[in-house]
Amino acid sequence: MDQPLSRQPLPADDRAGVSRRTLVGSAAGVAAMAGVTGLAHRAAAAPAPAPAAAPAADALPNAGGGGGGADEAQGRDLARKMLLVSDDEQEDLKLSYLRILIDEKLPPRAPRKKVLIVGAGVAGMTTAHLLKQAGHEVVIIEANGSRVGGRVKTFRGIFTDPNLHAEAGAMRLPDFHPLVLALADKLGLKRRLFYNADVTPRAMPTGAVPPVVYRSFTGETWSNGPEGGSFRAPTANLRTKIAVNGMHTTRASYAQSPRAVNATFGTGLDTSTTDAVTKAFADVTVPDGPIGDQLAAWSSVFQRYDGYSTHRYLVEKAGWDLPTIQAVGTLENMTSRLHYSLIPTLIDHAVISPTNRYWELDGGTDVLTEALAGKLRNELRLGRRMTRLVQTDAGVRIETTAESGTEESCDGAPTKPMETFEGDYAIITVPFSALRFCSIEPLMSYQKRRAVNELHYDSATKVLLEFKTRFWEDGPNGFTGGGCVSDSASRFTYFPSHSPDGSRGGVVLAAYTWSDDAMRWDSLTPGERYAFALNDMERLFGPKVRTEFTGVGATQSWARARYALGEAVIFTPGQLHELHPASRTVEGRVHFAGEHTSLKPAWIEGALESAVRAFLEVHPR
Repeated sequence: MDQPLSRQPLPADDRAGVSRRTLVGSAAGVAAMAGVTGLAHRAAAAPAPAPAAAPAADALPNAGGGGGGADEAQGRDLARKMLLVSDDEQEDLKLSYLRILIDEKLPPRAPRKKVLIVGAGVAGMTTAHLLKQAGHEVVIIEANGSRVGGRVKTFRGIFTDPNLHAEAGAMRLPDFHPLVLALADKLGLKRRLFYNADVTPRAMPTGAVPPVVYRSFTGETWSNGPEGGSFRAPTANLRTKIAVNGMHTTRASYAQSPRAVNATFGTGLDTSTTDAVTKAFADVTVPDGPIGDQLAAWSSVFQRYDGYSTHRYLVEKAGWDLPTIQAVGTLENMTSRLHYSLIPTLIDHAVISPTNRYWELDGGTDVLTEALAGKLRNELRLGRRMTRLVQTDAGVRIETTAESGTEESCDGAPTKPMETFEGDYAIITVPFSALRFCSIEPLMSYQKRRAVNELHYDSATKVLLEFKTRFWEDGPNGFTGGGCVSDSASRFTYFPSHSPDGSRGGVVLAAYTWSDDAMRWDSLTPGERYAFALNDMERLFGPKVRTEFTGVGATQSWARARYALGEAVIFTPGQLHELHPASRTVEGRVHFAGEHTSLKPAWIEGALESAVRAFLEVHPR
């Protein structure tokens, strides 16, 4: 995901809570700087599509018709899913989900049933918890024999310092994702700031960790604690580096004087690339305001621009020339995804920003999935991969094969025989990239099969290196957290926001890449990845990186992971309205959940939204 360069963070206490009236749950000025209002924190969880009134013709500049986008009914339905608004446009589904998942205000009792859940990721285990609380019997079938969590995966116990850990998957929780933050709080997990923009070494926030606050468009406010605390985050310094076209500078210097760096790409752009993107997206920025206006505006975006790639939009609508595209593509890390749909680019531009506040879980992100699994030990069946699902009028049957080996390789024939599970209903939460290799009888609907077969799953690869000391924190220009950007193969380099007490060293995310950039790393052996990432770090920080390197690294390719088969759904032009609506449709006795069925793919929040939706579908049956 993108790491924009030059937005200056606002004080943390300017963010009073998560509002239905802003894109990223922060002040209106922050949302405007991020580039898209109302976009990122409202994922899909509405019921099946239904026709709706046409959006206002003047909801957005240039809106309406053309571009290979959605029709009016599709546009309105996608808008409701984006904003988590019910079909009748009266209910705030996010608010309802908070009350169900966190407050345990479950719907009335329903006939007890046995539900088979495929996948022990966040969506699968959360759905299981809710069904179990509601009195149903659940069985969770998970292919991975060594762990739960899916694409929540923490490396631990492999570094020379046993206290260190690092994230192979999800690593930050946005302030504007109330479900995941409130769930972590409910489970008693400690959260602390993740510094997307660097701060002074050993700087500490003041005040207690604030509660989760969510403000609904209905006028209601949900919170898991009293508001009005004095929490304040350290000030961002923007001392991390930019290294492109042979030039080295800091983010702060670039923000103050961007012309010299921009000129190395041949563009006369005299603003930061982040500001240039924000200006280019002005015509597709959904304005803050009443929920009806937001629905109409989003509907217009989907109708007009769902058929556009980001590259097409920037050339045809923003009027950019090639040097500008090259500069922005490099500095904003958009190059490898320019051929994808404009819509996920808008979301990324708003979500990943130094102006937003993020959290991480003390001890690693997998403490969340381990906590979820702790109460489901009797329901979990690990090391069982679904190969066939058969449904009848009376129930469902899932055939599985025993798995052996690791997530990356198989070590031979399984030692356990095939096992069959039977139930009344099934909920499939595994990625569609994995579901494609399963036999489902009778055939699912054509649109569902298209979604399973065609939705694009992107590549994402991380290379992490352990260092004896946190040398990047030394000296007057030292920093903690944040990340560097370069035009090297590594692209982005992120630094730890915290290190355990008593640990002198740290693990650096030396290379973080997506799409074609990631596929190049995927072709290398782990040892080659460590060597090339170390070379790129040496270009940033000099030869000391070699003496500080412990010789230990870790790497994760999600495209090569046997049970994930990709990082997350990233729509290509037109896929949002053509394929996404079918991702969540019910097929007889089979339901579907997972972040890929939300409009927040790659985020834990999307998985949680889908889990509550699937629970509400199955519970009353």
